[in-house]
Amino acid sequence: MADRYDLAVIGAGAAGLAGAVTAAELGLRVALLDSQARTGGQFYRHPDPALGAVRPDRLHHDWTTFTRLRRRLAHCGAHHLAAHHVWTVTRGQDLWDVHAVTGDDGDGERPVRVRARAVLLATGAYERQLPFPGWTLPGVVGAGGAQAMLKEGLALPGRRIVVAGSGPLLLAVASSLAAAGARVPEVVEASRYLGYARRPRALGTNPGKLKEALFHGTALLRHRVRMRTGSAVTEVHGSDRVEAVTVSRLDRDWRPLPGTGRRITCDALAVGHGLVPRIELATGLGCAALRTPDATFALALDRNLETSVPGIWAAGETGGIGGAQLALTEGELAARAIAARLCGAPAVTSTLRRRRARMRAFGDAMGTSHAPGPGWPGWLTDDTEVCRCEEVTAGRIRTAVDKLGARDIRSVKLMTRAGMGWCQGRMCGQAVACLAGGTESPERRPLATPVPLGVLSGLDPTD
Repeated sequence: MADRYDLAVIGAGAAGLAGAVTAAELGLRVALLDSQARTGGQFYRHPDPALGAVRPDRLHHDWTTFTRLRRRLAHCGAHHLAAHHVWTVTRGQDLWDVHAVTGDDGDGERPVRVRARAVLLATGAYERQLPFPGWTLPGVVGAGGAQAMLKEGLALPGRRIVVAGSGPLLLAVASSLAAAGARVPEVVEASRYLGYARRPRALGTNPGKLKEALFHGTALLRHRVRMRTGSAVTEVHGSDRVEAVTVSRLDRDWRPLPGTGRRITCDALAVGHGLVPRIELATGLGCAALRTPDATFALALDRNLETSVPGIWAAGETGGIGGAQLALTEGELAARAIAARLCGAPAVTSTLRRRRARMRAFGDAMGTSHAPGPGWPGWLTDDTEVCRCEEVTAGRIRTAVDKLGARDIRSVKLMTRAGMGWCQGRMCGQAVACLAGGTESPERRPLATPVPLGVLSGLDPTD
């Protein structure tokens, strides 16, 4: 199948939805592709209708915005292509070819090609995980993963759940878990929020963020959840699953302070150290990336959110982590810029640009405040698994560096297979780079998601 559109939007989260409906309402023929069966992405994830949830809005604090976007999508004429896993984008003679896989796993999968004059990448982000002893035990889940279980499956990962890591997502996760009936003894935050104090303008011009923090803080107080900063879970205890965690105080570089460990009984740990922009499709196209304040990579974008590759735009977390409101604004801004170029629609307004700049400044302040400190590898013992896919321990990586001459992440991979498993380094890439004494770099991959060989063999020879 090769359908032609003016714009292909990849990702149906906040940025993708805003971009698709805005572009369609401006007269463009739009295809909205997403790997999920329902729109909403991670932020607006919601229960399957089969679960019979009566009040899905109670799991969100901005549900009306999402319902409004869904109504606009239903009436704007954009084509929503659900359950389409985009694995690459290539340049045709005069159009971009977006290649996807759809259908059930196995023999039912089939290749799909969507052709468009422009592409908007709204692929979001995934959680950053820093390893520590015991993090592979059943009952340890990502902080965002715990929230996804609750929003989509109405399920909890445990009854007594410690929430740990770094970043404002922890507050939202803890308050929602507590409201759903879980006992949350502590929220363990590795940073100390000093970065926000150094950016008073970013705080003052984003009162909505302060209101959001107050909302979650009030919820934590109501449920008697203790907030502890400058600390981290440095070990998980248990035989078959989580039974307790050790929480240690950290110095300013995130090194554990000896003698400060405290044991907290729990049956689950929701942990995450921020988000990482999902930019594999873009880097595969050759789009330039830049280092962000929280030590990840995001796409380099101009004032219209176009990448370094003409015809490819990006919005939301792909340009740096900043939250749902920023994603909505950037989706609209990118769509207006694309429509102005393709069909002569009105140019982007200065008001929209100022709103985006204000929220992006807060995103930078957030990244600076919660960036992992250089001393976090001090959590790791030699037998701690760093790469879960290939079961590579910290000791093996340290041996490769100290005794075998590995000097960068590539040579460590070749010697140990760390980062070469199913997740392709998404879970362990930063940890391996830190232990290798270098920095992770954005990689260009021909496939952004796994593709069955049978699907590839079914492609037209010209593809």
